[in-house]
Amino acid sequence: MTIKMQLAGKTFSVALADTAAARAWAKRLPVTLQMQELNGNEKYAYLSKSLPSAPQAVGDIRAGDIMLFGDDCLVLFYASFHTPYRYTRIGRVEHLPDLSGQPTVSVTFSN
Repeated sequence: MTIKMQLAGKTFSVALADTAAARAWAKRLPVTLQMQELNGNEKYAYLSKSLPSAPQAVGDIRAGDIMLFGDDCLVLFYASFHTPYRYTRIGRVEHLPDLSGQPTVSVTFSN
């Protein structure tokens, strides 16, 4: 299943993961989030309602990964790196632009 993500005037296709969290997220759309900068590699936003979570040690994060941290924090990674943290997979977007240097970005997710 795919959804759309609008960012900086461009529309991207997001391939959703086969997880309960991704299915629940898709049912809430459309949603616009103001996503904040963190660690020079990700943007995040807290959701108004929790999603089902099943965190796993993902090891390597790739630019374009969309993950759930805890059960209410949506994270959009724009850099690749290794992590010891546990996340629930939501989906993946290809060809995500570098979002560094932007303290906040507006992102709209829709079906």
